[in-house]
This record gives sequence, C-alpha cells and structure tokens, in this order.
Amino acid sequence: MQLLDTRVPAVLLRIDRNPFHHGTLGAVRSLGRAGVEVHVVADSMGSPVSRSRYLREMHPPPAPGSSHREIVATLIRVAARIERPAVLVPMDDASAVAVGRMREELAPSYLLPAGLGALPERVADKAGLAAVCASLDIAHPVTLVPDSPAEAADAASRLGLPLVAKWSRPWLVPTGSRLRSTVLVDSVQQARQLYLRTEEAGSTLLLQAYLPPGPNRDWFFHGYADRFGVVRAGGSGRKQRAWPRGAGLTTVGRWTANPQVQALAERLTGELGYRGIIDLDFRRCGTTGLYHLLDFNPRPGAQFRLFSDSAGLDVVRAQHLDLTHRPLRSGAPLVGRTFVVENYAPLAALRPAPHGRELAWHAPDDPAPGRAMRTLWCRHVSRRLRERLSSARSTPAPARVVRQAVAPPLTDNEKASSF
Repeated sequence: MQLLDTRVPAVLLRIDRNPFHHGTLGAVRSLGRAGVEVHVVADSMGSPVSRSRYLREMHPPPAPGSSHREIVATLIRVAARIERPAVLVPMDDASAVAVGRMREELAPSYLLPAGLGALPERVADKAGLAAVCASLDIAHPVTLVPDSPAEAADAASRLGLPLVAKWSRPWLVPTGSRLRSTVLVDSVQQARQLYLRTEEAGSTLLLQAYLPPGPNRDWFFHGYADRFGVVRAGGSGRKQRAWPRGAGLTTVGRWTANPQVQALAERLTGELGYRGIIDLDFRRCGTTGLYHLLDFNPRPGAQFRLFSDSAGLDVVRAQHLDLTHRPLRSGAPLVGRTFVVENYAPLAALRPAPHGRELAWHAPDDPAPGRAMRTLWCRHVSRRLRERLSSARSTPAPARVVRQAVAPPLTDNEKASSF
C-alpha cells in the first residue's frame, strides 16, 4: 500500500455535466482509501459520486461555458474553504485545458505538475494532435479540415466512405445539442450537413480516414509522467468492448502488455516534455500494422483504475505522491486484470475473471454509489425509450411503393442518435 501524505487533500475538478462519469468515482475511491481528504468540484445533481463514503465534500462547479478566469475563481473559493494547499486533478478535457492555461494563478493554492501552459490544450485539440503527430512522425489517420460545405463534400469523396468526423474541441460542444464529439459519416450529404453546424459546435470540423475496428486493434495507455519526465504507474490495455460500438468509451478493457504501445507513449511524452496524467487511445491499422494515435487526453481516463498494480499504485495516487515529494514504489503489474462498466456491459460483470476485475460502480466497501447508479440508469433508459416511442409515433408511415427504391440518407441528428 502506498503511503500518501494524508495532510494534503485532493480536489477533483469536472466541468462536464455527466452524472455517469465513473472515472471521478474511481479517483474519489482511490485517494479516499489511502486516507486522503477528497473534495469534488462537479455537478452533484443526482450524481452517484456524491454518495461515496470516501468523499469529504462536493462543491458547486463553474457554470457551463465559464471562462478560464471564472473557473479559477471557483477553484480559489474552494481552496479558501479547505484552508490549505491541495493536489488538483482535472477529470475532463475542459478542466485540464483551463488548469494548464491558468497554472500561475492557481499555483499558490494548489499543487500542480510543472510546465503545463498551453500543452494540454494543444494535445486535447484534435487538430493540434494531428499536427503533433506529423511533427513527431507518429502514425495518425489522414485528417482534412474543410473550410466550406463544398470542401466537406469534397473531403468525404477524397477520403472515401465511411469516414470519421470530429469536432476539434469536443469540450465546447453544447449540452443538449445532440451533436457527438465523434461520429461515423457514411454519406457526402452528412459531411456537408455536419459542416453547417460548425458554429453551433463551437470548434472546427475535422474529417478523418476511417480505420476499421477489428480483433486486437483498439488499445489505450494510461500513465503519469513525473517531475523528471519518467512515465510511472499505468500500462497498456486492450479495448474489448466500447459504447458506442467501435468509437466510444471503454466498457470492457483488459490490462494487456504491449511494448509497442508503451514505447510510443513514452516517446510522445518525452519529446513533448509533458508532465502529468495521460490517457491515450490507439487503433492498429489492419493493413500496415502501425498503431495510430487517435486521442491524447491530458487527464485520467475513465477506466484508469484498471491499472492499479500489486502495490495499489495508479495514476491518481502517482500524481499525489509525486507532487508531495513522496516515493513512487511500483508493484507488480496485474496483467490480465479487467475493467467493466456494468451499466453498459452487465453480462461481462457477471463472467468469471480469473486475473481479477474492477467494476466501475460497485464496490463492497462503498456500495451506495452503485445503488444510486442503478436507480439513475433505469430512469435514464426509461426516458430514452419514451422519447424514441414518441418520435416513432409522430413520424408518418412511408408511402407503400411497388418498385424497389433507394432509401433517403438519414439526417445528422438521426445518425448521431443511432451511432
């Protein structure tokens, strides 16, 4: 068991209003079990995280769309309430970008990795990441940035269908817009329509060549680059299931040694001079065998607890230990261990796990969040079913035709909801 400095509290910041963010609960449990006083700055409305026995206090988050200075003001108020410096851990991209940009203003009240600045924003921005990969000769899907609806249609023709559409800064996509940060595009018309929603999305539309998924092709890497630049804790994992399928969050993952992925992660952080927690997503090309970097998240990934080793070290504990100048003693990697998000993969949560398993929500020593999640999830699923039934009833039945016809393409809203 790692001996953390329990005199130093931790503050977890999440701006995204997502009650089902299990990564935040994982961080609360990881630090709380080690005796650290844990505060969370996030929306507590219905959040299962608020039920955890390891949470000291929930604090109101910045309002949606807040400026970086407004986010800093919120954090300074929390620091004044805690009355001593705390380790600050951003839990989503918007938080990581704001903390990086405002590091100097936050430094008197919080312990933070050195040299953040604009780097978290550079790698979290999908266009910036494409430029980083090009400069470091790291494989990345061919990416085009259209400047008009016509260019979007032309890019779709050049890249071939299907292709992947991403908003450059997904944390700016407004809640309730029904826009997804990433969507699979299978028509030229859909690419053109997505471009027309650029202003609504708040950032640039990127169109990328599609790398088909397949067995052993989707990988992720979690780690912590310490103050000397050495990547500690974490490891490489294989994504076994995702939601949405083929392009979404990991619902079942397995700790799987992959020296190539490990080497890519270490080279990337080393050449960038990155310090702090990283969550990287890779997809192996079935033709060339190259691992393409799809995402660089400058914060803990939601499934980071998969990589808790035999000494209990994970990336969140590693950051706390490093910033309080405590030794990071790594244990044996628990290769073969699995992580399951049970609301998305309930059957996987019931299957035997001979090498050990961590569930996203349920924990014998902290059962209340799991119970709260099940209640909230049932309400969420029921509401979605009612919305779909209502939509189906209000849609007029198509006219019956004798000849075979080509179905009209779906709108982007219909595609987004079905992807």
